Amino acid sequence: MSPNRPPIPTRRGASAAADDVAGFLPGDDGDDEAGEPVDAEGHDAAFAIPFTRIEIETPEGEGRTGPDVIQELVKRLPNQPGVYRMMNAAGDVLYVGKARSLKKRVTAYAQGRFHTNRIGRMVRETATMEFVVTRTETEALLLEANLIKRLRPRFNVLMRDDKSFPYILLTGDHPSPGIFKHRGARSRKGEYFGPFASAGAVDRTINALQRAFLLRTCTDSVFESRTRPCLLFQIKRCSGPCTGEISAMDYAELVDEAKDFLSGRSQRVKAQISEAMQEAAEALDFERAAIYRDRLAALSHVQSHQGINPQSVEEADVFAIHQEGGQNCIQVFFFRTGQNWGNRAYFPKADPALEAGEVLGSFLAQFYDDKPCPRLVLLSHAVEEQALLAEALSTRAGHKVTVSVPQRGEKKDLADHALQNAREALGRRLAETSTQARLLEGFAATFGLDKVPQRIEVYDNSHIMGSNAVGAMIVAGPEGFVKNQYRKFNIRSTAITPGDDFGMMREVMERRFSRLIKDHGAGGGGEAEVSGIPAWPDVILVDGGQGQMSAVRGILSGLGIADKVVAIGVAKGADRDAGRERFFTEGRGSFSLPVRDPVLYFVQRLRDEAHRFAIGSHRARRKKEMAKSPLDEIAGIGPARKRALLLHFGTAKAVSRAAIEDLMRVEGISESVARLVYDHFHDN
Repeated sequence: MSPNRPPIPTRRGASAAADDVAGFLPGDDGDDEAGEPVDAEGHDAAFAIPFTRIEIETPEGEGRTGPDVIQELVKRLPNQPGVYRMMNAAGDVLYVGKARSLKKRVTAYAQGRFHTNRIGRMVRETATMEFVVTRTETEALLLEANLIKRLRPRFNVLMRDDKSFPYILLTGDHPSPGIFKHRGARSRKGEYFGPFASAGAVDRTINALQRAFLLRTCTDSVFESRTRPCLLFQIKRCSGPCTGEISAMDYAELVDEAKDFLSGRSQRVKAQISEAMQEAAEALDFERAAIYRDRLAALSHVQSHQGINPQSVEEADVFAIHQEGGQNCIQVFFFRTGQNWGNRAYFPKADPALEAGEVLGSFLAQFYDDKPCPRLVLLSHAVEEQALLAEALSTRAGHKVTVSVPQRGEKKDLADHALQNAREALGRRLAETSTQARLLEGFAATFGLDKVPQRIEVYDNSHIMGSNAVGAMIVAGPEGFVKNQYRKFNIRSTAITPGDDFGMMREVMERRFSRLIKDHGAGGGGEAEVSGIPAWPDVILVDGGQGQMSAVRGILSGLGIADKVVAIGVAKGADRDAGRERFFTEGRGSFSLPVRDPVLYFVQRLRDEAHRFAIGSHRARRKKEMAKSPLDEIAGIGPARKRALLLHFGTAKAVSRAAIEDLMRVEGISESVARLVYDHFHDN
């Protein structure tokens, strides 16, 4: 093939695309040591987009970057829709974009005339590019959104919150359906209602629905094992289908009423319950009338906590964006079945030069990458390629999606209400950021730092007499605590004496910074970022005195990074009183801060958060250890055989005392397995 002739793409199906995507996307090599987050509902829809990867070798010449490199790559690009990825000399992804014509879009970069400094910096750093061809521009938009969420390029608009949304699930795989809070992949058979903005909103709604419809919330296994009604039946929060307190037909009617209410037909349900209450009262059955009265009150309680409930909007998501101080806030309101299921604020990372419509458009494509899309999306600002975005969302959702900017009426009121919430949320965030910035400046001045720290890591240990020892690390930055960067370290070394805090801290430091050097190099800085802050810490705070600091400095020196990170020890003061802490840092004697110094309060808050996280991690590990059974240690005894043994004998202790003949009477336990179990508990 001539070097100037573009390759002829071939059309392949989803399976071929899945093979290619492993090469086009990083993080698919099976190495999960770094704990890369995975979206709860997966990316199957995006991976099913047929595409063709274009192999173009980067022009030779060490250190070449910028328009000249891009100009060489353009020569072999086809005039077709697709996605491109720009990378620097170190292989870091700078930008992911889509194009109706790859050749025309990339040619614009090669010309060297840029409208913004952001694009100019991006092009100058580009050392190589990768390309894939899709069938349509719509497919390119969907693939672009998926890649941005996974690769998190520095020059793209990035969502900062990948938490999945909770739903209410009415199960459909049991004769007596239950009502549950559900988060993650919607794989269980049943009907899902939501999304809700928070787990608290789901819990409150389910509690009220229990009182209104008396549906069960117990697991199927508990349901099957009940021989008499539970406490929820006694306090009139369940109708007791497990023990036949209600007939299957009457329970099915309650389930249908719950479905109607959650599907937006709440007025009809309330009218039916009100009519039944009147009939019971006229029949002088006041006890039954009181039950209906309480159910009506519970339904009113649900609706009273939903805020605004539009009359003309059955199903919609409302997005509003506000820009101020170089930051963006996007407020999202969820309306389903005519009811308001809450709202959530997002603060995407974007270049300050980008207009509101540009940020909102990029955000929307990423937002619906792994979430169900309603039939109507209302916006506060017009976005670029609005029709294309609607077509892409329709393709993903499997039904027509309308994207519009309302100009009048109730829909305009909803968008204005969301915009007001976005304005207030960003105002609060700016105030908090300003306070945090002043504290960080004071921190830098107090400890003689060369610059204001952008990432502070705080370490602590937790154990009981050396058992279930856990090391913990929390992270703070210009915007407060960065909780998705918290890490726990289960102490593994058998050479550490139980209770040796120095040894535990030494292991934590070795593991943490060895991994950091592996992932980001030993430069101790650079432009590598995670969650919007540097990957390398500027400062590490250690809960301890001079002994702990000696252990920490020894590890940092051994790794050759002692001059890259400032280590500070925080020792409890006399009588362990807050306010009398002593600080230990390199090249300076130990010292204390004035009792009312804001920096002292700041450090105490950091230390207390590390202590809270360490204790919580320790308790979780201890609870897990306590729940272990001696049967778990027997090779060849899986969950089914363990369950059979426990059902037959009642406890693991009874299993340990059983003879081989008794063990063989258990279903699924052969003579060889019985001898294996017996030998495990009898050394002789």
